[in-house]
Amino acid sequence: MKEFTQSLRLSPSEIPNRIYGVDNWSGGYFGVSEHGCLTVHPTRNPLMGIEITSLVQMLAQRKVTPPFLLRFPQILDTRIKELHEAFRNSIAEYNYGARHCAVFPMKVNQKKSVVERLMAAGHRYEYGLEVGTKAELAAALTISMHPNALLICNGVKDRRYLEWAMQASKLGKKPVLVMEEVSDLIKIAEVSNSLGIHPTLGIRVRVFSRGAGKWEESGGETSKFGINTMQLLDCLRMASDREMGRQLKMLHFHIGSQITDIRRIKNAIKEAARVYAKVCKMGFPVEYLDVGGGLGVDYDGSRTASDCSVNYTMQEFANDIVYTISEICQSENVPPPTIITESGRAIVAHHSLFVTNVIRMLNPGLGGSELDPSMVDSEVVRELWDIYNDINPKNFREYYHDALHHREELQSLFNLGYMNLQNRAQGEWMFWEICRKAIKFSRSMKERPEEFIDLENILASKYICNFSVFQSTPDSWALDQLFPIVPLTRLTEEPTVQATLCDITCDSDGQIDKFVDLRDVKQALELHSVNSDPYYLAIFLVGAYQESLGMNHNLLGSPNEAHFLIDDTGRPHIDKIVRGASLSQVLELVGYQPKDLMENLRQMTQKAGAQSKLSAEEREALCASYESTLGSYTYLED
Repeated sequence: MKEFTQSLRLSPSEIPNRIYGVDNWSGGYFGVSEHGCLTVHPTRNPLMGIEITSLVQMLAQRKVTPPFLLRFPQILDTRIKELHEAFRNSIAEYNYGARHCAVFPMKVNQKKSVVERLMAAGHRYEYGLEVGTKAELAAALTISMHPNALLICNGVKDRRYLEWAMQASKLGKKPVLVMEEVSDLIKIAEVSNSLGIHPTLGIRVRVFSRGAGKWEESGGETSKFGINTMQLLDCLRMASDREMGRQLKMLHFHIGSQITDIRRIKNAIKEAARVYAKVCKMGFPVEYLDVGGGLGVDYDGSRTASDCSVNYTMQEFANDIVYTISEICQSENVPPPTIITESGRAIVAHHSLFVTNVIRMLNPGLGGSELDPSMVDSEVVRELWDIYNDINPKNFREYYHDALHHREELQSLFNLGYMNLQNRAQGEWMFWEICRKAIKFSRSMKERPEEFIDLENILASKYICNFSVFQSTPDSWALDQLFPIVPLTRLTEEPTVQATLCDITCDSDGQIDKFVDLRDVKQALELHSVNSDPYYLAIFLVGAYQESLGMNHNLLGSPNEAHFLIDDTGRPHIDKIVRGASLSQVLELVGYQPKDLMENLRQMTQKAGAQSKLSAEEREALCASYESTLGSYTYLED
């Protein structure tokens, strides 16, 4: 096991924040109990925290095994309230002459339970939905919404999409059909005439300004979203020619997701507001200015403009939007528009966390029996043994470099056939022991050489965890997105192991080797040594996009899911349990029908029985085991 010591000893109360930064990224929804256990505070009341381990125990009593997604619907309620109150505060402070309406972009999390909770929590605020595909629209048509809530229809549209969107008005909804290109107007006119419905229209305009961070390319003049100013003029002219100009009620802008820098937001909003003012002056009755999404989440808690953080608060976000639009409208002498926001990530990211159990530890360079010097009959190994015995804080850099040279010599001799397997194993064992000593000595240096930092990362332990990166945290694989990861327990006990996390897939990319740090990105996570007791890790802020993007790579399907509510006395209650995917369910997705599988297996066992390879009892036991396991969890249960 590779162990380390902190350069500065921490008191038990300092560990959760100095090492894991809980207070920095948790937003008040998570904390640590005096017993060193992670707690959840769905209503942000610090006196109503529940230890997450107690929730895990409640699930165990119901035979729900890890890994599982824990969902806290009450966090959705608080996020909705905070967003709308932030804009209400800004509107009051700047005496803004219109109001704010928000919609939830379904692409961020399409789960029915999530969307329905959001609509219920947002009913008092006339909270609406944004859809971008025909499937999302099909779902939205059936969801109960406030009659004044907007249903914003974005994306590329075929005739059926347009028909449904227009007919939504007869179902008690307020659809706005947003044109993504000039030709959309022709399609809309044709469907409108055939149905006899005159829909409310919007135009998505491509602005020069764009956001900042991983998704900044999704905005700006080269983005795939919207039309440029020349096309905007064409679209306005065509709308007037077709007598549809009075139906144009919205201008829509998208400047990027997870915008990290507030200055980029100000610049983009200023440009969008100016476009709105000019269109109003042309005589078009635009009522809504949709500024899109972009409200970010501080994943690492640094409160900076780094890719995984934001340098502003929700209130600052609202203030800059309201103030900027108000200022432009006053200077242009046009009425202020109703401000529409499509924040999704910031609304749902906090409400769910993923819990996985550690299966085992792997320690690079360790394993087998320790070296017996009396058995060494290789000069290279004897030299490594001498280095191991003589290395100290004064000579460790020189001796480490000597060890690197001897290791190359060791490999060459083995490849040329001049060294047996036993000597090679002895030499490798000794080399890694020298590396561990060198790492230990390097920590006392004021300016630690980069090579020893890299070496420490190479020698980090690997914790094999019962999950799939591709299913539960796909953005960590695809985009190097950082998610806070913290042990559920032992948080007042100083960790002694640096580790990376590996999932149970057979893909080398199935690992997490970048972790949240206040000042940098850590290449290893400080964890505790695993013993016979269960050791659980929680991955936070996974409520946005991860469920929608999750893949069935290696046929590891969706995990078990549990919804928890906290009552007024602070007691937790299981609101809902959703069982994870079974083997038969994921196999059906790729064309394997359970009935066919069973029939094929029976035929094979009968053939094996005829060849005396399986007894009748063995055939019966194998078929029974196979059939029962098809209905079981895809993850490890033993």
